[in-house]
Amino acid sequence: MTAALGTRPLDIFLVAGEASGDALGGPLMAALKARLSGNVRFRGVGGASMQAEGLQSLYPMEDLTVMGFDAVLAKLPLIFRRLRQTAAAVAATAPDLLILIDSPDFNMRLGKRVRRALPDLAIVKYVSPTVWAWRPGRAAAMRPVFDHVLALFPFEPAVHEKLGGPPCTYVGHPLLERLHELRPSAADEAARAAEPPVVLVLPGSRRTEIKRLSPVFGETLARLAEAHRGIEFVLPTLPYRAAEVASAIESWRVKPKVVVSEAEKLSAFRRARAALAASGTVTLELALAHVPTVAGYRVSALEAPILRRVIRSPSVILPNLILGENVVPEFHQETCTAENLFATLLPLLDGPARQRQLEAFARLDDAMAIGDEHPSERAARVAMEVYEGKTRSREL
Repeated sequence: MTAALGTRPLDIFLVAGEASGDALGGPLMAALKARLSGNVRFRGVGGASMQAEGLQSLYPMEDLTVMGFDAVLAKLPLIFRRLRQTAAAVAATAPDLLILIDSPDFNMRLGKRVRRALPDLAIVKYVSPTVWAWRPGRAAAMRPVFDHVLALFPFEPAVHEKLGGPPCTYVGHPLLERLHELRPSAADEAARAAEPPVVLVLPGSRRTEIKRLSPVFGETLARLAEAHRGIEFVLPTLPYRAAEVASAIESWRVKPKVVVSEAEKLSAFRRARAALAASGTVTLELALAHVPTVAGYRVSALEAPILRRVIRSPSVILPNLILGENVVPEFHQETCTAENLFATLLPLLDGPARQRQLEAFARLDDAMAIGDEHPSERAARVAMEVYEGKTRSREL
């Protein structure tokens, strides 16, 4: 590969449109640099993590970051302008490899435009859209656009094969690189077993999640505190959500300790006996930290009937999907009540229900294993194999 390029650095164009994608892009770029002995240059769009690895972003990544229907509508003109700008930048000077990270709607549109302009370019999609949960037709639509999908979850390659999607390889979830931060030490295990127990409260990181889940989570805590005296409740959140969380919990009868730093969050995860969490990636973090969990979620009355029609998955909880069984109890919409959450959370402090979750979580390491590679290294290796395969096919 490097010989074919001579002394010219490999030209890789990457696009990430949100913080989660940028967090994947930075380590991927570092792994690509190591794999290519530094003989690589990066272009594209990314945030602080990717810029720290040498990317000069075409424009602020935040131009593509939106949450909520109203925000999308307000930002559409800018997003479409950035879409045209990005596609033109790729087409004007064709890179050797294009890697599109997460942001499924934006990057699907971008991939289509680039594929029309540069039909022979190697295009890799890093992070599969949730075709296993809703809009499964997206998988087949991706096949003519992307040469390969790098998946974060072990069940996704089989899903893409079943749905007619592109070739797909499980490269591992980035949380696997942080197991040493999530797993309790002997001292942490002793703290977990000691009284009073620590219970985590995680009502989500988005404004709408916090608003909708706050009343029911607050009432659940009050019931739990009455049933089990002396519980220490800890609510980890992001610094920019601290004011909203403080306002949301003002009316709670039982006030949790709010922590905003990553170090405080990880310390709480390692000491926690159980957790009440919004559905999302945090449920996988908790499972990998071996914290028995109950999950809840509520969407707006307008969204609920739509989601009921389109969601195809038996669960939306990642540990359940990875293990193939409903290990983490989940309550949505009308069933997401303080009564249900309390009745399911209390037995997780001690007893058979707690033990069942812990035994299931112990199987996650094998289910998510990728060998000796880090996820970023495996992603870099597969991406380069796609590039090399595409190069060979053009030379035949």
